[in-house]
Amino acid sequence: MKRIIKKFRIDKRIRAGYGSAFVILLFSYLLTLFYNIKADKQTQSVQKTNMVITKFNDFVSLMKDAEISSTRYLLTKQRSTLNPYYQSRNASNSLLYNLDSNITNNPQQKQLMKKAKFLLDKKFSVIDSNIVALQKNNHVLTDSLLANEEYGKTIMDSLRNVITTMQNAEEEILNKNSKDLQRQYRTLNGIITASLIVALLLFILGFITYIAENKARRYSDQKAEEYREQLEKRIDDLDKANKELVEMRRFEKFTATGRIARTIAHEVRNPLTNINLSVDQLKSEQDLGDEDRNIFYDMITRNSQRINLLITELLDSTRFIELKSQTISINKLLDEALVLAEDRIMLNDIQIVKQYGTDICDIKVDEEKVKIAFLNIIVNGIEAMEPGKGVLTIKTYTRQKKCYIEITDNGTGMDAEALGKLFEPYYSRKAKGTGLGLTNTENIILSHKGSINVESILGKGTTFIIVLNLPG
Repeated sequence: MKRIIKKFRIDKRIRAGYGSAFVILLFSYLLTLFYNIKADKQTQSVQKTNMVITKFNDFVSLMKDAEISSTRYLLTKQRSTLNPYYQSRNASNSLLYNLDSNITNNPQQKQLMKKAKFLLDKKFSVIDSNIVALQKNNHVLTDSLLANEEYGKTIMDSLRNVITTMQNAEEEILNKNSKDLQRQYRTLNGIITASLIVALLLFILGFITYIAENKARRYSDQKAEEYREQLEKRIDDLDKANKELVEMRRFEKFTATGRIARTIAHEVRNPLTNINLSVDQLKSEQDLGDEDRNIFYDMITRNSQRINLLITELLDSTRFIELKSQTISINKLLDEALVLAEDRIMLNDIQIVKQYGTDICDIKVDEEKVKIAFLNIIVNGIEAMEPGKGVLTIKTYTRQKKCYIEITDNGTGMDAEALGKLFEPYYSRKAKGTGLGLTNTENIILSHKGSINVESILGKGTTFIIVLNLPG
């Protein structure tokens, strides 16, 4: 046993000791709570049975009072002696019906209660008939009246026997419930005692283990301190490397910003040059006709619109856009994007391979904007492939409540530098490319709280991986 214990580390042994003690105490508490609830219900049942037995005694007492009162009236002929009878009659009726709703719910008791009600009504009927007969006979006791009185006593004896039988049954139930309650309390006390003993032993085991292994812990602390010093040194080295990396990224960011600025300057300078030339021409030639002036005005307007369009495209490609979402099949959106690129596909003789997942449910997106994003990637793939040899593969599937779209071409691929700058504004290796298409595509996907990644091997092709959230 000791060998098995020593196989565990000190911290595990201590956690096992204290953890086991906690689990046992928790189990003991839950078991105690269960037995307390059960004992509480049993106590309520005992109290209810006690109440029923007491009410049976009260009922028998009321019936005695009623019988004595009626007999006294027959002997004394005084009307006032019936007052206790009427009071007992009202009270006993109410009490018996109250007992009916509180006695143990079993067929035998219910049948006895039904018989008791019948005998009670019959007893009161005999007493009432005796009272009426006595009054009609001018308070003279006749043989029939006395016989009726004896019959009433027989009924009373039968009623008393029924009540006694029911009372005995309730007392048996009371005894059984009391014994069950005592047994539950003994069981509960045994569980609590055993749990406390086991928990205490486990606690002592954990404490002894801690004391016995304290030396090893101090040694571990010493080694940890040495490791901490080594780690601090490594952190310092890592911090220096991180600063160098930050400086490199700043330089790359500065380079990218400069390139974007140069591109914008180049794109804007040409229209501005035309605008300035048109303005200078208008100033120098005062005798121009309306037709000649309109030519220069048109030139100024066109170039101003060109500058405005450049700025608008840049802003649209770099800011989050307002979405008009609706539920649609992602496979259908891809098919619609392929239709828009159909002319390019046919012109370049591109083979399309669809590997759509059939278990994909509809997704909530802005249909037009996501279609534009797919179209930009498809066109980008078409232009990267050699005409007549290009294969564009589109695959969709689901994983972990997300929708995946993979668009793969077998084109020229990209090197690490091009891959790193792919989504930067105005970065393009195409002769007539604006460098905003993929920037806009990334913006659309991010606006849908999705993600877009690119894998590319130079000379073998490129794969765009788009991930969108499925409806919750």
